[in-house]
Amino acid sequence: MSLPARWKNKVATADPADEIMELQMGPSHPASHGTIKFNLKLDGERIVDCDVEVGYLHRAFEKMCEQGTWTQCFPYTDRLNYASPCINNVGFALAVERLLGLEITERCKYVRLIMSEVARIADHLTCLGMASSEVGATTVAFYMLEAREFLYDLIEAVTGARLTVTWCRVGGMTHDLPPDFNDRIAASFKRLDSVLSDCDQLLSRNRVFIDRMAGIGIMSKEDAISYGVTGPLLRATGVAYDVRKATPYLVYDRFEFDIPTGERGDNYDRFKMRFDEMYQSKRIIEQAIKAIPEGPVSITDPKVVLPPKEKVYNSIEGLMNHFKLIMEGIKVPAGEVYQAVEGANGELGFYIVSDGSGRPYRVRVRPPCFLGMGALNKMLIGHMIPDIITTFGMINMIGGECDR
Repeated sequence: MSLPARWKNKVATADPADEIMELQMGPSHPASHGTIKFNLKLDGERIVDCDVEVGYLHRAFEKMCEQGTWTQCFPYTDRLNYASPCINNVGFALAVERLLGLEITERCKYVRLIMSEVARIADHLTCLGMASSEVGATTVAFYMLEAREFLYDLIEAVTGARLTVTWCRVGGMTHDLPPDFNDRIAASFKRLDSVLSDCDQLLSRNRVFIDRMAGIGIMSKEDAISYGVTGPLLRATGVAYDVRKATPYLVYDRFEFDIPTGERGDNYDRFKMRFDEMYQSKRIIEQAIKAIPEGPVSITDPKVVLPPKEKVYNSIEGLMNHFKLIMEGIKVPAGEVYQAVEGANGELGFYIVSDGSGRPYRVRVRPPCFLGMGALNKMLIGHMIPDIITTFGMINMIGGECDR
């Protein structure tokens, strides 16, 4: 006899005399970072079961990509993990370029890497700032958001936007780094070091913070691998898996950096992972800036890259080239490919299928925080209601990415 589907248990009427209370938390909740719902079963305030419901912010990312051209997908990727959109842009561009068999310029590889790491630090600052606020450390939250502003200023100087950057293109990028970028990033890192030092002193040995984070949401290596979680969630359990090391892309294999790992797999380890990873990202950027070569940041193939605006406005050839690429799209050879990059929350993968036309036949994204949400029930059973907030915060669920 087969067991009833789990969803049928949700509609069953609770026995008023039962000691187990059923409580719905969300989808509108001030501490849930977005529309997420927790169907709780509680013994007093202790969690007996937590059935997590996602899908309240479904963006239709994959189907929208299938309606537009390959180039028109980039604004949609911005809306996945909107705390680090540069990484999303790079991942999708690399996937399409693999199908096309394109080799991008050396400078393009370095610039993409630098901006990906800047975005990773900004993402971690957002996550840790909000997590600090949720346990009452509002001062730390303001410090980290201030540090994030230094990096958003850099992103704006390079891409022209702070959040939804739409910066990458198939075959390159829209803009090179500004002439004063090295000075800007050196000044930003100097201020960032000061802020992180203050936050470290305020939190890392704070008794209240440690009590709220240490020993909460523990997940073993075996469970983490079984659930398919990656990024800081997996590395906190002691597994040193990072896409940048396991399957290097761009020029990550040319630089030295460490993969921080935890020991217990609890919320404190996850917090520490992100903190340590910011220093490693800074280390990568500093090496890349010293080694970055001169040259163009985009290839010149007219079948792939849009012509400069001066050619579009002043020559019939440029106008025709622009028109065909916009209306018909880049003709990507038929085939399929999976390209993974290391997002701020873990392995961000794009699986794309081309039928040879100017539009994707199929687009599928592997969002890292979606896998983390699948494991949340395992992390929460046996803990208290307030532990939902700290554990959920360390998963860093971004609605646009999770529900895509």
